[in-house]
Amino acid sequence: MLVLLRIRQFVLIEELELRFEPGFNVLTGETGSGKSILVDALALVFGQRVTSEVVRPGAEEAEVEALFDVTRNPSLLARLLEAGMGADGELVVRRVVHKSGRSRAYVNGRICSAKELVELTRELGDITSQHESVALVDPRTHLDYLDRFAGLVEGLKLDGQPGKESERAALALAYQAVCELDERLMALRGRERDRQEREAFVRFQLEAIDAVRPEGGELETLNEELTRLKHGEKLRGAAIRVTQALDGEDGAMCDELGRLASELASAASLDEGLRAAATEVQECWTVLAEVSRGLGQYLNRLVVDPTRLEEIQSRLFRLEKLARSHGPSLADVLLTRARLEGELTGFAAVDAQLPELLREREVALGKAASLARRLSKRRHEASKRLAKTIASELAELGMAGAQVGVVVSPRPGKEGEPLVDGARLNSTGIDRVELLLSPNPGGELRALGQTASGGELSRVLLALRRALLDSGHSEARAGIVVLDEIDAGVGGETADRIGRAIGSIANERQVLCITHLASIAAYADAHFVVTKTMATDSTSSTACAVEGPARVAELARMLTGARNGTTERAARDLLSAAKRTRTRPSKAA
Repeated sequence: MLVLLRIRQFVLIEELELRFEPGFNVLTGETGSGKSILVDALALVFGQRVTSEVVRPGAEEAEVEALFDVTRNPSLLARLLEAGMGADGELVVRRVVHKSGRSRAYVNGRICSAKELVELTRELGDITSQHESVALVDPRTHLDYLDRFAGLVEGLKLDGQPGKESERAALALAYQAVCELDERLMALRGRERDRQEREAFVRFQLEAIDAVRPEGGELETLNEELTRLKHGEKLRGAAIRVTQALDGEDGAMCDELGRLASELASAASLDEGLRAAATEVQECWTVLAEVSRGLGQYLNRLVVDPTRLEEIQSRLFRLEKLARSHGPSLADVLLTRARLEGELTGFAAVDAQLPELLREREVALGKAASLARRLSKRRHEASKRLAKTIASELAELGMAGAQVGVVVSPRPGKEGEPLVDGARLNSTGIDRVELLLSPNPGGELRALGQTASGGELSRVLLALRRALLDSGHSEARAGIVVLDEIDAGVGGETADRIGRAIGSIANERQVLCITHLASIAAYADAHFVVTKTMATDSTSSTACAVEGPARVAELARMLTGARNGTTERAARDLLSAAKRTRTRPSKAA
């Protein structure tokens, strides 16, 4: 429950602190006094998006802080503990908005993101406003109401068993799997459409490379051979001249060194001092003789062939052309070839992948279809109970004889969408739900927007809220129910019935209600009056709790706009009647 709400520099409110009671809390005041600003501030605590317009003119920032008692909400306590925000059954949410529009959120003193704030506070409160009464005419909102009544929404457990996900959550996951497979199929088919053109291009590039058949290091080898061929005569001449000098006719270097080596070897046998010199000369002779033999072999291999020169030049031209297209080096050409070959292999894999994906998609759709059909069956069963419950609640709210229908029909689908039994599948199933109403007995059931007045819409919404509460699957069951002027367009006995209905809700949950009707306010456990003061250069709103004579005076004002003995007696009678018809709870959730 909401224990305390502190507001600073928010719209018209300069500074305000309100402490709420368990049960039925009511806010009243003149039109335009700023009652809905308090609801806007509370919505900020629940994670609603904000703009700089909420900052009071002249202030740097606005701040809203709320203290909740969450001792009776074990699931929220567990989430707080998991997030490192546990605090002995108390939850403090603070939201700060700078005049630039930037905002910060704190939960139990720890800063958190807007997404975290929404997740952590989703069970703290449930705001129903005139805007929601208007939104009720949109059939797109009706499916969620039916699912909440039937206990199908995310966060509730199947058959009351812990550890199982809700049917809608399970379906949402199954539908997501179908969508992901559809995306993969679409991408695969897109590649298939481009495949022929791309495959032809890849094959063309591979054939161009394979026609040349490049080899690693081939450019370097060919360039070396090209140099030899271009300078063949010069190389031959140099080799011949050196060979002749080393091992030619009489007087050649090798012959002379051989004689010198032999002479020194003989002398070394007489004097060991010449042994080293003899050895070195012998080694020189051996080296030069080896050089001479090597040059002879070189001359035998050396070919000066103009035809081979042309072949090499042609080969180099083709290799260099490949390198320019796929290089810059020949190694890069070979890498490109490997990549192209892999891509060509991948095209073949697509042929096998498409049937496999289609099979996976069929299995996933079958699972989603089974869940959707089960969910649809549950909705059809629950729709009759919900219609009957709403009609019963409307009878209590002064609409005896009103007929209610909750129609569950297949959602229209078209080719190309995921279909189940011809209906379009989405994350919530295959159903379209619409709440129909005939305010009078015997009338035709019609859409709410075609048949219900503003006051009737307010009562339908309140009846729906009570139906959800009675079902045990109301959203945010441990939180505060905020009713923002949903009594629009009603009065008299109907208003008294609405007051009793809100009082019955307050027997189970804390309620904060904004109303202009004294017959509703009289049922409250705690009464707050909002007032607005205007100065030359500023306007401010504030609120305070009233009881005793002050509360009687406020109810008298609400009855006729005037305060006198007659209206005050009428106000006291209202309070007495409300007290007799409503049992005040000792503590609300």
